[in-house]
Formats: sequence, structure tokens, C-alpha cells
Amino acid sequence: MSRDNRKNMIEVFLNQRRLDARKMERQIPVSELEYLAGKRQHRGLASRMKYSERPCIIAEMKKASPSAGLLSEDYNPEKIARAYEASGAVAVSVLTEPRHFLGDVEHVRRVRKAVRLPILRKDFICDSYLVYESAACGADIILLIVKALDPALLTDLYHLAISLGLEVLIESHSIRELEIALGHRDALLRINNRNLETLETDLGVGAELAGHIPQGRLAVVESGIKTRAEIDRFWELGYKGFLIGEVLMRNKRTDFLLDELTGTKPQERTKGYKMRRP
Repeated sequence: MSRDNRKNMIEVFLNQRRLDARKMERQIPVSELEYLAGKRQHRGLASRMKYSERPCIIAEMKKASPSAGLLSEDYNPEKIARAYEASGAVAVSVLTEPRHFLGDVEHVRRVRKAVRLPILRKDFICDSYLVYESAACGADIILLIVKALDPALLTDLYHLAISLGLEVLIESHSIRELEIALGHRDALLRINNRNLETLETDLGVGAELAGHIPQGRLAVVESGIKTRAEIDRFWELGYKGFLIGEVLMRNKRTDFLLDELTGTKPQERTKGYKMRRP
């Protein structure tokens, strides 16, 4: 697939989600979502990251992806989330895009009942309705992608999310995009090593952009990270959070792999423990 076709593919995703929002709005009005959002008890990710003395793993679940195809035939969000929580993940990322990742917003509701971790709803959030829906379904954090959004819309969605008590993770892949993200004071920063247009992954992106992140801003890095050594390297560069997805979904013993990535000892699994620097 050419670069132009991949760029167009992102536009297709966004247009589909806008149409989904209009369809859902006819079934469940925003007023009802606001009511449900007001009942949500927030689970903070930023506070967990800020005071952690060791790398914070945001463990992602997804049934499929356009680049990797089907990742799990027996996809059980509750089971996966419990394994993540037991192995020391600080949060769970749930893919909800229905066509290309085979996700469902209902998965967020199911995961929220299964674990006590903060939940990131990962989707192509491009419409205010999807922000209301995120808070109503029990997500604690939403993802906004600089490349996918007009700067004015990005800012509007960011402020709406903050007003609903959500935390916002803003994704960047370049210095220019990072500058836009930094303009949103309370946002968590996410650096994606993957170029969404070429789908190429380069860990050098995260390393380069680390030098442009002001001290004190909480940042998460993702894509292409598979080993503890890579996590340690990015930790030393100042990243506090690490979003790990595909490698977990492909591993049959997710618990063992997460133990290794988080530094959790077997006797610590399912128990509280003091976080420490590796």
C-alpha cells in the first residue's frame, strides 16, 4: 500500500467514526451520556505515573489491527485485563474501533468491572460524541492524535474531556506535533515510534523527542518496544510510561512477559507492592 493510500486510510477511519457517532447519537442522546459520565468514579493514571519509582506499563488489548491482522481468536477482555493487573500493569488500554481492530466500546465496560486499573479508551476520537461516550462507558483516559485532528478540533476535544473529568493522552510522532501537544498543559504526552502513514517503526523517534519534552511533563512512549532493556533505555531518557500492545497479544503467557517487563516478582503478583526503580 502506498504512502498516499495509507494517509487516505486514516481519513477513512476518521470518517467512519464520525458516521458512527451520528448513528449512536440517534440511539443514545448526549444528555444521557452526560448523566452516565457524572456517575463515573475516576481512576487516575497521571498520579500513578508521577509517583512511580519504576517504569509504568500501560498494557494494551486488541483483537486485530490493519497491519498485523487477527491477533486473538479467543478474545476475552476480562481475562486479559485480569492478567495485566496481576502482573503489575498500571493501566489497561482497550481498542474500541470496530471495523479494523474488531473492538467495541462494550469492552471498556466489561474491563472496568473486571479490574481496578485506570482504563485508556484507544480509538480514533474525532467527534465530541465519542468523548461523552468514553466518559459514560467508564474510560478514564482518552487518546487524541495530533496527526489525525485539526489543531482547533484537538483543543476543543481536549477541553471537553477535561471538563468531563477525563485525562487526555495526546499522541505525537514529530517535533512539530509534539509542540502542538505541549500547548495542552494538563495532557499526558504520548510519543509514537510508528509513523501512521508508512507504518514503519523507529525507536529513534522516541529517543529524539525525549530531548524536547520539558522536565516535569509526564510522557508515554509506544510502538516497537519488546524488551526490558528497551524500557530501561527509555526510562533513563525520562519516559515514565510505556504502552505495550502487540507483543503482549501475541504471547501465550502474557503474565510471564509482563512480569519481566514490569520487574514484578512472582510473589508480588496479585499483591500490593512498593514500586521501585529498576
